[in-house]
Amino acid sequence: MTDKMKRRIIFEDLQTKRQSKLGRIIVLTGARQTGKTTSARHCFADYAYLTADDLVQRSNLLKLTASQWHAAYPRAVLDEVQKEPALIDCIKAAHDQLDGTRYVLSGSSQFLLMEKVKESLAGRCTIMEIYPLTLPELATRCLDDALAPSFFAQYVTGERDTDGIYPSFTLDARHAAKKAAYDHYLSYGGYPALTDEELTDEERDEWLRMYVRTFLERDVRDLAAIRDLEPFMKLQRYLAHTTGDLANYSSIAKETGVSVPTVQRYVRYMEISYQSVALPAWFANPLKKLVKAPKIHLLDNGVLRTILQKKGAPTGNEFESAIAAEIYKQIKAYKLPLTCYHLRTQDGREVDVLLEAADHYIAIEIKMAEHVNHADARHLHDLQSILNKPVRHSFILSNDVQAHHLTDNITAMHAAAFLC
Repeated sequence: MTDKMKRRIIFEDLQTKRQSKLGRIIVLTGARQTGKTTSARHCFADYAYLTADDLVQRSNLLKLTASQWHAAYPRAVLDEVQKEPALIDCIKAAHDQLDGTRYVLSGSSQFLLMEKVKESLAGRCTIMEIYPLTLPELATRCLDDALAPSFFAQYVTGERDTDGIYPSFTLDARHAAKKAAYDHYLSYGGYPALTDEELTDEERDEWLRMYVRTFLERDVRDLAAIRDLEPFMKLQRYLAHTTGDLANYSSIAKETGVSVPTVQRYVRYMEISYQSVALPAWFANPLKKLVKAPKIHLLDNGVLRTILQKKGAPTGNEFESAIAAEIYKQIKAYKLPLTCYHLRTQDGREVDVLLEAADHYIAIEIKMAEHVNHADARHLHDLQSILNKPVRHSFILSNDVQAHHLTDNITAMHAAAFLC
């Protein structure tokens, strides 16, 4: 029900795009169950709603000419449109031949949808991605709640600086809501369906198990036409067990029993299906011995824990992935002008997340610890000797409720205070 919906960052973008000349055709893509249909119907409530899930309706829609589309459905949301790709050609014809038509296309199988979109709608559409809920979105109660940007987003845009950080996260007026969102995220991830307060923990676990099964049985088959899913399932489990590690494709091939090219292809499938994100290594300095392998993080902590069949506290790598994934999602959701890397030297010095802006970097170390000290900042000192632009600031994100200004340029704070 809409009164239980969380407010989404993308709503404002969608409302702006619907008034723009560039918004005549909007394509919403993202993982299954991230809220594409809900967002489209909320932000385009005055548009006709059509679904290709209905066999009779989609058959009749295919018979419409461009002028009939303009007359009957000049503005419409077309859901599950990948089930009848020929409908995209109908939308293209209506767009090209008649002014005033505006359409929103969405689908739960983004592979087939995007393949046809790139073929038919190149240069005609705006593509917008919807990810699982971010922490600021999880902290809202309903659609009418104000959606305050995270400290991270405000810091990047210059709206806040480190001088305004509370000495303790517990002093934040919204501490309870932010902590509840954070705890939910670490246990169940960010899929909107799981925020329903009427669900039991057992029902959330069951939903996640079905989600993982549906991803394998539908999305992977759609994308790769893989008949034998066992090798892909082995890779999925391997990536879950090694989340946050450097990607060694030879080792993965050995463990999963497939070739290195197949591993690379499967890893790419995980990325384009919004199940994982590969942080590339930063190695722009040719004078330094730097590791060049990417780090692979699973994108949703609830899915990660389900694949591992795990309860209880996360490991350090799992916590790192949860925080790195949240940073990545917020960069996408807020459209922050940052590129995401990790940094590791061959002698073991590393930065978990290195964010590059036009004229500076932001370095982030992720620690699961409940108490942070100066030793935790050892990799963040003197980064300027490696990097080619100044470091604006470095942060240590942890479970320590106390904020620590370790140096003028290094601040430790609770991960939820930074990201919520």
